[in-house]
Amino acid sequence: MGNISIRHEVPYHSQWESAELVPDLLAGRVKAEDDPFWYRSGACSAEEYAFWSWRICGMACLSMALEYWGLKVAGLVTVAKEFLDAGAYVRRADGVDGLIYAPFAKYAAERYGVEAEVRTELAAEDIPSLLRDGALVMLSVHPSIRDLPTTSPGRGGHLVLAIGCSPDHLQVHNPSGLPRSSQRFAEVPWSVLPEFFAQRGVVLRPGGR
Repeated sequence: MGNISIRHEVPYHSQWESAELVPDLLAGRVKAEDDPFWYRSGACSAEEYAFWSWRICGMACLSMALEYWGLKVAGLVTVAKEFLDAGAYVRRADGVDGLIYAPFAKYAAERYGVEAEVRTELAAEDIPSLLRDGALVMLSVHPSIRDLPTTSPGRGGHLVLAIGCSPDHLQVHNPSGLPRSSQRFAEVPWSVLPEFFAQRGVVLRPGGR
């Protein structure tokens, strides 16, 4: 995609505290309640952690960006509950609606001093120049992007963080990616991305720009 090659050395966070457990969690062989490091999330109980851990890909993306820019971040469940209070999530009896971009962007700017620009129409062609200019980009993709090569059943529903690119690939940190294959600096061919990408997301920039 163009001639831009860049890689921001962003630290990685899974949406689960034990990133190596992701395959077993996704397959149902292990329950999130049994993650031995659940308490690092800031949850009050293993059950609260289990509830949120499936829903905080956006919090993981934000935390990666904030840490990259040298900002202190609380545990992911703690952060999620702050964004719940700010309206970026809405609790229902059987789950959560969100991440809702507009209140997310507003609170991210107020709480952390970063710029968060909601893009409801974001072309893949726009991403390299954003990365070149120092932004990191939260992208709405189908969660099956973790399993490349595969055919996507749809677009959107999960957030990953774009952290680099080359003429052939986009590089992402995937909060629900698989160890040693699609968690850190995972390469997604530009030719494949449109199958998964909903063409919306949030552009994050450090404050003061």
